[in-house]
Amino acid sequence: MSSRHAPRAGGPAPREPVVARSGVAPETSRLHLGGPGCWTMGPLSRETWAQRLGAFRASPSAFMAGPEGEDLGRDLLNELRSEKLSEQTKVSLLALSLEYPAQLWPDAAAAEAAATSLLDTLVLLPPRPSALRRPLLLAATTALAAGGALGPTSGASRRLLPLLLGLASGRDVGRGFGPASEQRPLQATACECLRELESCKPGLLGGCLGLLRSLLGQEGPVQPLSLLLALALRNTLVIQARARAGLQGLLVAGDMPAAGGPWNWTLAEEGDAHLQPQAPSWPAAEEEECGLAVLEPSPEEARELRAAVAQLLDTSYLLTPVAQAQLLWLLGWALRGLRGQPPVLFKPQLVRLLGTAQLTLLHAVLALKAAFGEALFTAQDEALLLRRLTLAAQHPALPLPAHLFYLHCLLNFPENWPLGPTGEETAPLLLGPRLCRGLLPSLLHDPSALLAHLHLLCLLCAEDEEKEEKGQDWCPRHYLGELLAGLRQRAALHGGPRALATLCFQASYLVVHCLAMQPMVLTPLTHGLARLYRARPALAPHFVDLLDRVGPELGEPLRMALRQEVVSRPGRDEALRWHLQILSKVADGKAPSATLGFLHAAAAHCTDWGLQQALLQVCRALLRAGVGEGLADLLQALARQLEDPDGRDRARLYYILLAHLAGPKLGVALGPSLAAPALTSSLVAENQGFAAVLMVQEAPAPMRLSVGPRRAAGPVPVLQLQVEVLEPLYSVELRFRVEGQLYAPLGAVHVPCLLPGRPCRPLHLPLQPRRPAPAQLAVRALFTTPAGLTCHAHLPPLTVNFADLFLPFPRAPDGDKQGFFEELWDSCLPEGAESRLWCPLGPQGLEALVARHLDPFVVVAQPPTSYHVAIRLPPASRLLLRLEAAHGDGVPVALRTDDWAVLPLAGDYLRGLSAAI
Repeated sequence: MSSRHAPRAGGPAPREPVVARSGVAPETSRLHLGGPGCWTMGPLSRETWAQRLGAFRASPSAFMAGPEGEDLGRDLLNELRSEKLSEQTKVSLLALSLEYPAQLWPDAAAAEAAATSLLDTLVLLPPRPSALRRPLLLAATTALAAGGALGPTSGASRRLLPLLLGLASGRDVGRGFGPASEQRPLQATACECLRELESCKPGLLGGCLGLLRSLLGQEGPVQPLSLLLALALRNTLVIQARARAGLQGLLVAGDMPAAGGPWNWTLAEEGDAHLQPQAPSWPAAEEEECGLAVLEPSPEEARELRAAVAQLLDTSYLLTPVAQAQLLWLLGWALRGLRGQPPVLFKPQLVRLLGTAQLTLLHAVLALKAAFGEALFTAQDEALLLRRLTLAAQHPALPLPAHLFYLHCLLNFPENWPLGPTGEETAPLLLGPRLCRGLLPSLLHDPSALLAHLHLLCLLCAEDEEKEEKGQDWCPRHYLGELLAGLRQRAALHGGPRALATLCFQASYLVVHCLAMQPMVLTPLTHGLARLYRARPALAPHFVDLLDRVGPELGEPLRMALRQEVVSRPGRDEALRWHLQILSKVADGKAPSATLGFLHAAAAHCTDWGLQQALLQVCRALLRAGVGEGLADLLQALARQLEDPDGRDRARLYYILLAHLAGPKLGVALGPSLAAPALTSSLVAENQGFAAVLMVQEAPAPMRLSVGPRRAAGPVPVLQLQVEVLEPLYSVELRFRVEGQLYAPLGAVHVPCLLPGRPCRPLHLPLQPRRPAPAQLAVRALFTTPAGLTCHAHLPPLTVNFADLFLPFPRAPDGDKQGFFEELWDSCLPEGAESRLWCPLGPQGLEALVARHLDPFVVVAQPPTSYHVAIRLPPASRLLLRLEAAHGDGVPVALRTDDWAVLPLAGDYLRGLSAAI
């Protein structure tokens, strides 16, 4: 059996859940030997299995993707019933299923079939002692839980759960479960399996709390039963609190579920969210108020709950230290904030545990203190705990992990009455100067221990200002300055270990993190770091990393100090590459003349490709900072004198960008690139950085375009477009395209600026149809974003209706409108066409229809029954209408045109007028 699935006591650290299934009576399975889906080959030898398992463990994913991967799980299940393999070999096969359940049973159906086969194998074992029973129970549990098959619809679950509960209770479950000497290990294994299933499905054992309580008072394995009851109790309390329901007699002993009978899944379905029983921190108080605090047990339920908790605590001394710690975590989490349950129940355990030397138990005690505070721990208890932690952290023979644990507890000590806002790092109030003397960091400490001691010292320095004003002899701030100076002195040693330099910068970052608002600490730290760079410029990468991580409190003065250190030194020594690396990080628009002077002097010494690229990186930083005066001359000089053509091209490119791009767009073009830099040419990397800015990029459409009211005037039809934008856009250009040859190419529409929420005047799009027909316009927008990027977007197509092409004829002579219309009417024949149709009218009649749709084109009107309409259709067609003798429900329309192709379009238009009113 795999060690990670052996019965465990648990602890406050998170556990990886194990999952499983099993049953009492065998069921028909297509994986049985000799079944319809059986594997027909004979059993494999021990050597063959050793080779297969070795190949699988070497690379499970590669093995499962190979030709033998598909049959591995099926062969494993079949071989478990083979009489030719020894029990040790079969245990090795089961260990494989415990370690890799997700690979062997990748879905719920496969996991269900595997669990069923494992349960059938279990009940077929002979009654003699066997080493397979416990691994089979664990493997079935693992298959069900890891495959996601555990649930009320699973037949294997209905077999496994009563079986495990029966084994945990110690009762005889029938043939196949071994002699009496094997019952106690099976009972412990069954409890472990149930605990894993409860972890994976919170609330699964909520209906068995009373039964588990009764078992705890009987002879049996105390530790597995205690942890199982504590976990089930905790999950039930949380689920019932969320459902705003009481305990409903769940703590009273009931009947055991029958084998194969129905299982109560109610609480498990309500607690479908995965609850972490060993969380590293307690839930926030705000969550608790709407969680456990909502649960109000009745007086009888409160008595039963106290009795159950007291029963668990009274037997806790029989558990291992790790199991005791886990039990305290579970019970403390369950009772924190629960109404009517005072934490005094834990008091007898504290008397025993306050003097413990076990780290797990001490951690659990501190967790209880964080949960209950002064309700459980007096001021004397707090002082005792703090003194214990302080003295233990000073023990000279303490191993490093234990040393770090004690320091961590001191840094996160849960005080009864903490000062300051929640979450703020502060030193414990009772940690006075006398206790702190032995906790001061030393250069002799291990690096991790030194940083932990330094963290505590920084917290003391944060509270030291008031004490220093009172004339205190010992000042933590002075000690901190001396320690940092010693770290810098060691880091400045030429040829010294890199670990010393790393430790120095880690300590500097920690000081800035804790004391960012104390200039009396940051000012000498800044000067000290500048002196460190002066002594060892090769630490430039560490300085760059520190500047990336610290805030402006140290970042700005350190940038200024480093820039001054670099530009005040000659640019011809071997440290030139480090100076250029620092300048590329700290160069900005402040004092550019000194920086440019340094670069001019350094250019003559940049003879290889790397130095030239580092020099151009500084030019890039100055470009981004907006430095223009003097930089153009430097770039021109570099484009002429650099030996490497790649460097000359890059300098020339920077000069072109500086001369042709405005400030905002230049900053975006030279921004950080997500592309990986090319090794062969720096220009490739530069192009990847700003090509997206200089080229038009596709983007989602940030605007909406629609056709406004029709405007029938002028020599050509014009669409009035209405535009709305979702964000500011500049230099907008709308381009239109019509499929086919119906229209001549359309011109673009330009708008200088569009702002959201600000009305825009209608945009006019002149149409030039080659034939009078409707069309669809494809629309594409080009625009510039506020970030300086030029983008294009495809907008939804616009529809040009037949009526959008209507234009009026020139005004008819006064007094002879009828003759003008008759002349147009007669000119359509004989080349044109004539037709008649019935135009339905709406309830408002003919006059309303003409006024709304045809008024600009009316030549002769005799309202309300007769209208003569003349419409000009570009490029050179006409449509004439006679609407006369209107009836109540419609009007006969005679129409003529000189273009016969217009007739069907005109007919459809007239028939749709009534619906448009």
